[in-house]
Amino acid sequence: MRFGKFVCAASLLAVATSASAARIQTGGIGDLTWTAQNLIVGMTPTASGDPPRYPGPGDSIFHVGSPVRNGVVPIIMFYEGTGSFICSASVVGPRTLLTAAHCVSDGAGTPGPTTTTAFFQQDIGPSDRPPTDGVAAPITVDSYFVNPLYTGNVIDHNDIALLRLSSDVPSWATTFEMDFTPDLRGDDFNVVGFGNRSIVGGGGATGGATGGTTGFIRQGDNMFDFRYGDPIFGTAWYSVVGPQSRTEFSYVSDFDSGLAANDMACRVAQATNILGPGNTTFCDLGRGLTEVSVAGGDSGGPQFNELGRIVSVTSYGLTFGTNFGDCRSGLQSSCGELNGFVPLYIHRDFIEGVLGNGTVPEPGALAMLVVGLGLAGAMTRRGRNTANA
Repeated sequence: MRFGKFVCAASLLAVATSASAARIQTGGIGDLTWTAQNLIVGMTPTASGDPPRYPGPGDSIFHVGSPVRNGVVPIIMFYEGTGSFICSASVVGPRTLLTAAHCVSDGAGTPGPTTTTAFFQQDIGPSDRPPTDGVAAPITVDSYFVNPLYTGNVIDHNDIALLRLSSDVPSWATTFEMDFTPDLRGDDFNVVGFGNRSIVGGGGATGGATGGTTGFIRQGDNMFDFRYGDPIFGTAWYSVVGPQSRTEFSYVSDFDSGLAANDMACRVAQATNILGPGNTTFCDLGRGLTEVSVAGGDSGGPQFNELGRIVSVTSYGLTFGTNFGDCRSGLQSSCGELNGFVPLYIHRDFIEGVLGNGTVPEPGALAMLVVGLGLAGAMTRRGRNTANA
């Protein structure tokens, strides 16, 4: 998994290329420019074998132990006249999945998928591909609950949705608890998803996601570095990534290689007109061998805290370029890039409203902190990837 330029985290299932449905957002201020988009990619391979799918297991440290995470599933959205796309989702109720809004909506009440299907497979292995192997049990979605404040922008902390299934999930599938504790800055997390993987790892001139490799479950670790509305930044970030009303609570993590040269969270924070080049508040060298980034197809997947509870969902990928630590030009989940996540704690009323009575609460006023950074980066939503079996 890994993000690059802002692109919806949904990813092409078989032919891994940036889908036409994926959004890319760019911007800049002064000498700084950015691109945002959305895989699980580690510094060692998360895939191996023969093209185009590379079904081999890759490094075993990224394999998902069953049944610990067997409530994380791939979902395939079919759009009439457009094609099929893959995202990731988590079981949070007997018939309810948690995912990213951009997987099933372009915001502002736009039409959703023609059909959406979740694939449940017990004891899934690293070379199993539930959406296409014919072993998994498919369950269709019959209701969509998209956060009413979701705008459809790549960077939007309202990029969250709940899906109501047409029947109960299998009895063996884990129903995950959610944690609404506020302020995730500095917290470690484990991320799981079915996005694109890498046959070489995240470093070097060819590092990053390998196209066509979605649909295989992987996991890894990272840390929430900061949110754009962190009081330490004041209002600096908003002139870079967009208004406070949709970006204040967007959290990011960077894909550390273990080298300071690739510590993008540190280098970007130092480039702001508030922290200054000598500030080390957001500098660290990562979680070690299990450090990962997300990629197309991981969108909507969960981040688990140390108690095994979901605290956020995968939303987008972002890079400020090689001058700020990206190992490879562009957005493809190479080391140094940033991932963007939607925290659950600001959406508690929305989530509990849907789980409690199946209705979407009216939009409430969100107290947003305005952040402004004297820099620009590259952002892309980890967008829907087209699924071609």
